[in-house]
Amino acid sequence: MITITIKGLSKEAHLALKKRAATHGRSLNTEAIAVLESSVRSQPVDVRAVIDRARAVRATMKFKGKPLDIVNLIRQDRDCH
Repeated sequence: MITITIKGLSKEAHLALKKRAATHGRSLNTEAIAVLESSVRSQPVDVRAVIDRARAVRATMKFKGKPLDIVNLIRQDRDCH
């Protein structure tokens, strides 16, 4: 087991970590370990791939109008009722 010391942590970050630990029912130390391990294990997000996928899904949808057209359709529907 390795021990590290964190120097210069802001009071705000310390309080946020304490609050997060309490929310998860963990000690401050255990929460810090969980946050660090989660951070180093996470994979970077390929933003371009996400955008391309969203565009591909949108292309399969029936409605081909502009976003404002959707708002107008909803307003028209409300006015009918």
